[in-house]
Amino acid sequence: MRPDAYARTRNALDGAVTRLSPYLTHGLLELPEVLAAVAARHPLGVQHKFVYELGWREYFHHVWAHRGDGILQSLHAGPLPDAAYAAEVPTDVREARSGVPVIDQAVRGLYAEGWLHNHARMWLASYLVHLRKVHWRAGADWLWGHLLDGDLASNHLSWQWVAGTGSHQPYLFNAGNVARHAPPHWHSPGSVLDTSYEALDALARDPLAVPATPAGEGVDEPGRDAAPGPSFAAQLEQGLAGPGAAAARGTPPVDPAAALAAAADAVRGREVWLAHPWALGDPPADLAPDTLVLAWWPVDVLSARPWSAARRDFAATRLAALSTQRWACDGATLGRLLAGARRVRTRGDPQLAGRLPASVQARPVPRLFAAVERPCPSFSAWWRRVTRGVHALDDLPGLAARLPDAATGRPAPGGSAP
Repeated sequence: MRPDAYARTRNALDGAVTRLSPYLTHGLLELPEVLAAVAARHPLGVQHKFVYELGWREYFHHVWAHRGDGILQSLHAGPLPDAAYAAEVPTDVREARSGVPVIDQAVRGLYAEGWLHNHARMWLASYLVHLRKVHWRAGADWLWGHLLDGDLASNHLSWQWVAGTGSHQPYLFNAGNVARHAPPHWHSPGSVLDTSYEALDALARDPLAVPATPAGEGVDEPGRDAAPGPSFAAQLEQGLAGPGAAAARGTPPVDPAAALAAAADAVRGREVWLAHPWALGDPPADLAPDTLVLAWWPVDVLSARPWSAARRDFAATRLAALSTQRWACDGATLGRLLAGARRVRTRGDPQLAGRLPASVQARPVPRLFAAVERPCPSFSAWWRRVTRGVHALDDLPGLAARLPDAATGRPAPGGSAP
């Protein structure tokens, strides 16, 4: 990680970005841990661009904490009424044959890697919402299912920012913007994007979608599924696609009653650490040595928002490596099976709000910045609050005990800041 190069080049598709987002989303890394590791090698000020961008992630979770599922609806009116937008992403876009190179390259990259540069995400969202008149929620749900780092707050609130339902104006881009920040095969001269920002703003406020211009053979969109797949090697599967599901995945059928009894026996009287798709990090060091690590695949959560095979395998493979017991079931079944455990702890995550059994003790996700009790209407308002009185990195609550003196950016006694 080169934070100064990041600050200079992060807007370019080939810039020095971190690609840490999948590890943050899935709990393999935490924001304080990341910043402490970077600052130990590269002294940073609080207003450094890298710190600022970490703030965006925590801000989106601040909004999620206050609004809950309200982030899945438009926060306020956008350029057009919600009813003016389509509920489905067009087939030509899904198949990367829209005829607009920047869009088709973005979709191909999404399917191939499960990741997109932030600029590419914004371009894709802006094209779909403002030119093709697709509702931001339809686009956000589609993209989220294919991203390895699909964080509900960061993804859906970013789409709202682009759409103008979470910001003061729609985000627009043109062919010149693409040419400045993307490699040549992404450039889109002669396309609908090859126009002025004034013209694009008028298109964004016009309820008529721009005509589709499908071109090329395209690619197949990867499927999405709620099942954990064979790499999870579950001892218990409940609530999946019927009695033939195990056979279809190449795993031997298991008697349901016997599997439930064996699962309950495995945790009876035990200390349990519950790993799940948003808790893929190593179990905490303060657990008892004989703590059982149980991997839970939350079927009810992922049935509502299924994942691509790439993201499924990313999470399932790590869960299998962490655990000795692996269950795929809904939250209610999990609660019944854990009733006999001595104590169950886990890393909390907003994705599981209301889904974890009441008996499970959820440790809060470590914060980097101070908690803000009242909702902030904008990132800038939130940033002013969390950095008020913060003069060096070790003034941040999440870093107070993590940084050596040399990394804080605080002047040494009698000296000056570097």
